[in-house]
Amino acid sequence: MNEQKTVHGQWSTHVVFILATIGATVGLGNIWKFPYLTAEHGGGAFVIVYLGCILLIGWPVF
Repeated sequence: MNEQKTVHGQWSTHVVFILATIGATVGLGNIWKFPYLTAEHGGGAFVIVYLGCILLIGWPVF
């Protein structure tokens, strides 16, 4: 029976890992908090357009 070894990537340095974690956190805050605050203050129509743009831009990048 053939055994396959799984190779996992590694971060080049701890600084790169920290910067990637900070970037992901800021991005998550942008996706969650901004539309929430906008909709809370009467900008619900804008939130729909905003999320559509996020999907339009984010899907190809993903």
